[in-house]
Amino acid sequence: MVQDAVGRSGHGLSRRSLLAGVLSGAGLAVLGGGAAHAAERLGGRERVRVLIATNEPWGTYHALPLLPEATRLGWEIVQLVPDRSRVTPQDPVRVATLDDVPKADLLVVTGAGDWPADCAARLRNLPLIAASLAYQLPKEAPRAAEFRKRLRAITASSPAEAKVFDDYLGTRRQISVVGTPQTDDLPRRAPEPGTVLVLTSVTKSDDTGGSAPGTELLMDAAERLAAAGKHVLVGLHPREDRSLWERYEISTVPSVQASARAEVAIGIPGTIFPIVAAAGIPLVGCTDPRLQIPDYLKSVCSHTITDADDAVTAAAEAKPVSRTVLYEAVGPVGGSARRLFKVWRKEGIRQSSHH
Repeated sequence: MVQDAVGRSGHGLSRRSLLAGVLSGAGLAVLGGGAAHAAERLGGRERVRVLIATNEPWGTYHALPLLPEATRLGWEIVQLVPDRSRVTPQDPVRVATLDDVPKADLLVVTGAGDWPADCAARLRNLPLIAASLAYQLPKEAPRAAEFRKRLRAITASSPAEAKVFDDYLGTRRQISVVGTPQTDDLPRRAPEPGTVLVLTSVTKSDDTGGSAPGTELLMDAAERLAAAGKHVLVGLHPREDRSLWERYEISTVPSVQASARAEVAIGIPGTIFPIVAAAGIPLVGCTDPRLQIPDYLKSVCSHTITDADDAVTAAAEAKPVSRTVLYEAVGPVGGSARRLFKVWRKEGIRQSSHH
């Protein structure tokens, strides 16, 4: 069952100013092994610490959009990683390993892969919530059964994503639809004539996560568009090989912000597609027979192509999707992070404080 958690909420402070606050924050208090309740008072506000474990163990970009709202509330987000080998000192997302777990109030898993399941098994005394921060496939994950009975709540960005996440977790639970935090700070469109944004995926799998078939199709499509006189602007996936795309302009800002410059965007449908669609940009999807993509991600595409020769025509004809399709795929726009943290506080933290 899907619960619409839409409420009135403003956009709050800018992402840049809030991230600056995160970067200047105080260090973590460390408690090796287990976890303990850590709520405290800080500047008149409740201090809460949330641990996050994702299917892409070192993929801190999933937690990054949560930092502005966490800073506003005085909360602290810490992503659990197997080790620090793939974490850079410049990363604004705080990390910890299972050997130096900080005191915390809540564990949030964004999937049921090996790493989130391992973290849930290790941190059995923490309240547990599942939050869909990246798309999954509508089939039960092998390790979901290990922790789903512990889940205090489940959240998803949209009605369509909630249905997929429910199948993925193997539950028949109420799921709160909260929207996507990345839509809380959408750019104002200022399309530059002839500019096409290429949204890359990941060409090679590694320990951080898998790759997506279809990259060759996308690269060939980019070549066709450039040959037709289009300016190709590349929005790199955080794990993509930059060298593959250096013949084009690579955006120096995140892909959602870069989309404001584009007349149309093209890529392999993924989590970012509904967010770019919410910014009003028409989308063309590159699909491959080997790809497994939830239907709602393809629904925001004006066209889908399987042949690079169709890229130029598809880009020229692409139109923004309807509001009905957009809501089903992306959920409520604006105030999403506030709704998400409200569920975390009510279902995970407040309930645990009553025991």
